[in-house]
Amino acid sequence: MSDAAQWVFDVTEAGFKRDVVDASFAQPVVVDFWAPWCGPCRQLGPVLEKVVQERKGAVVLARVNVDEAQRLAQYFGVESIPYVLAFRDGQPVDGFRGALPEAEVRAFLDQLGAAAEGEEPAESEDPAAQEAKFRQQIAADKDNYRARVGLAKALLAQNKTDDILAILEPVPVEGDVGAEAAGVRARLELAQLAQGLGPEAALRGRVSADPKNAAAHYELGCVLAAAGKFSDALAELYAAAERDFKLANGKAREAMVKVFYALGTDHVLANEYRSKLAGLLY
Repeated sequence: MSDAAQWVFDVTEAGFKRDVVDASFAQPVVVDFWAPWCGPCRQLGPVLEKVVQERKGAVVLARVNVDEAQRLAQYFGVESIPYVLAFRDGQPVDGFRGALPEAEVRAFLDQLGAAAEGEEPAESEDPAAQEAKFRQQIAADKDNYRARVGLAKALLAQNKTDDILAILEPVPVEGDVGAEAAGVRARLELAQLAQGLGPEAALRGRVSADPKNAAAHYELGCVLAAAGKFSDALAELYAAAERDFKLANGKAREAMVKVFYALGTDHVLANEYRSKLAGLLY
């Protein structure tokens, strides 16, 4: 098999888990949902292939013909094509719709590659070292909002939660830094929701023993969310909502909204489950 064939390939419903979900633990996998009759798809496809091949295996492109994989298209909410969805570590992490120009496709893949490589050194440092660094930055400039968000994240990683809300209080709600602060607040609230619910393994045992138990699904969802396992958490919280309308309109919905904020409200998972929840409630 040529290198190009390894980096750009067609995927069927039967092979999707192996070739996309499992493969995304090794490198990002970009999925192109397309169809032969779609004009914009024929415009975008060659651009995607060119830009992916330039990366020589750092990212791969999986092509899904929606006419032949209708269940996959329905599962991922593909309402129009072309629809591009990027997977990393087994989860969809970013995407776009429509035939973007080459420069924007290149920027999309650049951003995906940067995230995969972890180009945020502060995030990889020891949380205690982060805390010290961000405290110094705030001492020098109390209006350094990014340092405040960084400090809040470092404290949350150490389970030192008492001062997080006060640290974030001056951060404006607008813009990227406001969205990051909202995500940290949501993670804090999710950690509080999970307190006293027990270990994940025990809750999985309860769900396995009684799959119809909405409360067990809800509690497992909260514990998974507190651990940052957001894809599994949303699946469990939605399962709770499906089984109990009171939970759907109350605690399960509220927990799912907190996960949306923790992910980033325009994250593909947030969009997917927001749509599912709306369909269930309305």
